[in-house]
Amino acid sequence: MSLKADLTSADLNEVRQSALGAADPLGVAADLAKAAGDGRLADPQDAGLALALAAEIAESRSKLDAALRYVEGALEAYGKRDDSPVASARALRARILFRTDRGDEAFAEVEPLRPLLTQYPDAPAYITAALAVGGRAVEAEKWLTEAVEQVIADRGAAEPSDADDAGVLFFLLQQRHRLRHALGRQHDTHDNLAERLETKLANAGSAPAPATDLVFWPEAEFNRLVKQTDAYGTTWAEHRSRLEHELVRQAAAGRTDLALLPASVDALTALAGVGGDPASADNRAAYTRSLSTGAARLPWPPERNGACWCGSTLKYKKCCLPRSRS
Repeated sequence: MSLKADLTSADLNEVRQSALGAADPLGVAADLAKAAGDGRLADPQDAGLALALAAEIAESRSKLDAALRYVEGALEAYGKRDDSPVASARALRARILFRTDRGDEAFAEVEPLRPLLTQYPDAPAYITAALAVGGRAVEAEKWLTEAVEQVIADRGAAEPSDADDAGVLFFLLQQRHRLRHALGRQHDTHDNLAERLETKLANAGSAPAPATDLVFWPEAEFNRLVKQTDAYGTTWAEHRSRLEHELVRQAAAGRTDLALLPASVDALTALAGVGGDPASADNRAAYTRSLSTGAARLPWPPERNGACWCGSTLKYKKCCLPRSRS
């Protein structure tokens, strides 16, 4: 995989989806770091994102020295920013430190992130992941439980009616439920609430997808996914055709700001948790929701003279799908 010049945020998200399937993922990581260092990003503020992605790739290949170097570069690039991407990079650094047997240093990195559990929807996932790598899953459960109870107390209202009403509480409950399942815990009232909300979300997911929540599987990811489920189509051409049909239908109905959410098999599997079924309707619906809150969107229609989000460089009027269009 060769990286183009002037990488955009959407490009970086696409790299995230496909890098682990590349012939040389460590080369991709090195190229990302070099692009950030050489100013080859469309938005210089994406340097931290590019370096954090390089760190994730290097960590996945157990190149921990390189991963640590990249993530520390990411934190330096982020500077004084104080948001979820920065917190995620710090949790990643803690995870890498845990893997290098620097447990005290790792915990010192992740412990200050604890208050963010009640602020950012994605914080429960990356904080729990760091603690679990360090053999501190029980501590993660305690943090999640206390965060759940804090949010419930702050709500001061009746039980949330659905996932949207729950807000950040939904993600806390979801992460806690999966962690407790992995730990072999008996269900408690919070687990029951998590299951009720997930069931309501799954039932809602049987309705037509909202305009901005259309999940797109890049070809390499789809080829992995179809081995588990045909819910998104039996071939990539069918998957793309379905998306085009729905995009055209929604546009004709007057929908605006249409977009696609790039998806990852690894992320879907991770969300399912230990022993979970990534292809189940519940997990697919929950994954769509998690994408809609945190992933970069691919606007539709794509830029008229650029490459489409499907990878085609054919010219088109609305969208280049199916590939026979020109």
